[in-house]
Amino acid sequence: MGLLGTLDWVLIVLYFCGIFGVAIWVTRREATRETSAGYFLAGRNVGWFVIGASLFASNIGSEHLVGLAGTGAASGVAVGQFEILASLILLLLGWVFVPFYLKSGVFTMPEFLERRYSPAARWYLAILSIVGYVLTKISATIAAGGIVFESLMGINFWTGALVVVVATGVYTVFGGLRAVLYTDMVQMFVLVGGSLLVTFYGLSALGGWGELRATAGPAFFDMWKPMSDPDFPWTGILFGAPILGVWYWCTDQFIVQRVLSAAGEDQARRGTIFGGLLKVLPLFIFVIPGVIAYALSQTGQIQLDETDAALPTLVGVLLPVGLRGIVVAGLLAALMSSLSSVFNSCSTLITWDIYRKMRPEASEKQLVRVGQIATGGLVILGLAWIPMIKLVSGQLYVYIQSVQGYISPPIAAVFLVGIAWQRVNSRGAIAALISGFVLGLSRLVAEINKDSLSGALHTFADINFLHFAILLFVVCTLILVVVSLATPAPSREQLAGLTFATADETSAATPHLEPSDPAWRRRDLWLSVGVIACVAMVWMYFTG
Repeated sequence: MGLLGTLDWVLIVLYFCGIFGVAIWVTRREATRETSAGYFLAGRNVGWFVIGASLFASNIGSEHLVGLAGTGAASGVAVGQFEILASLILLLLGWVFVPFYLKSGVFTMPEFLERRYSPAARWYLAILSIVGYVLTKISATIAAGGIVFESLMGINFWTGALVVVVATGVYTVFGGLRAVLYTDMVQMFVLVGGSLLVTFYGLSALGGWGELRATAGPAFFDMWKPMSDPDFPWTGILFGAPILGVWYWCTDQFIVQRVLSAAGEDQARRGTIFGGLLKVLPLFIFVIPGVIAYALSQTGQIQLDETDAALPTLVGVLLPVGLRGIVVAGLLAALMSSLSSVFNSCSTLITWDIYRKMRPEASEKQLVRVGQIATGGLVILGLAWIPMIKLVSGQLYVYIQSVQGYISPPIAAVFLVGIAWQRVNSRGAIAALISGFVLGLSRLVAEINKDSLSGALHTFADINFLHFAILLFVVCTLILVVVSLATPAPSREQLAGLTFATADETSAATPHLEPSDPAWRRRDLWLSVGVIACVAMVWMYFTG
């Protein structure tokens, strides 16, 4: 506990008080617990700023802060490609997917798949999403949070992780999505502010940006790696990473639930644009600190024993008492915003896609109660999976991306092709989803046992996960198309409002949606062009 002074602890306590104060204020101000729409979708009247801030804060878990900095210290800025690409994928969410989601009136992504395909597709996505949250989001966030507690706060790994998990669970259970959204908005400011402090002090210790580039070397500032690069080949970044991105940003309940809470299409779309702009920041405030840590270790100013300790080491060595408390509060904000979001999204899936399907006569009060109860088991399962993380990859963030690479291509295929082409049907979707799951699971098992394999099996296990995502997406798309063409086409009535060809035929009752404003839409178009220009400038600057 020697790293933190009295002032640091005071700031951390004030942070916790502030978060709970916001959660209590929101919960009392709005009737969030009276109806399922109020509890799970915040009453469907949320504005664009809160949506955009929540998209950013819920995505940036402590595994980002620890993992992105760690990978930056190990190999440079190439890992930032995932963050930069997210800016573009969020525009795809706002302009392409949001209109279908909001007009259909659905609560969850599995429910949308049922509307488009069949109940079997809904069951598949609901169960896979819940399992995926345990394997990736919950466990990795808790693990990274444990690193923060142990290295910066001197608190035992498990004790610190459990304290924040319980604290986060309390306001998530009682406040629902509205409490999550508004605390996310506050945490976004704390998170960005703390990260900026680390970047500023790190650059000052080195002597500025020019000295950083000279010490780290040009290879650390090139986002485009050769096709043979084991982690970030340019082919995988350009063609594989967007597949992961479409699944995560456009079809995953964890993210999409934020836009489902929007007051209307315009608010949701602008929220995604704002979120896309914010996603340019992680390269500079999360990845670059890792590069700074590497450069400082090269000059002998710090000792970096392992790359995942890059950010905690910078905080402990460079920042004075007081500012350390702000940065630790930022790390806690990342942990709590990510955990609260996944708890709420997962409880929505359990309640809406499992319990409600089994008990369609359940009352609104029962639905809310089931959603409040659902998080305890998820926490236990997430904690149990943590020891498995190191078996797949030594770098925490790369593990997150690799696991997603195994489960996302078939889901991305059925969503993308499903809204683009009305001919694909439920049999094709189920065939693609099951085939993709079997191939993805086989790859995960093979990677864990890679050292004991040889020949073709070793090659299968050793192929870069981004390249594997490309192959799996192509295979699943082919299966979806071929099986659909070999079986009867879906009826026009079933597809109403769910594909581009039937977009204007929707029969869903959506009186809660604000009407779209053409002038607002034109402004959003120019804002989107601005986000694309920012991405282009980043790509040009970080090209070796």
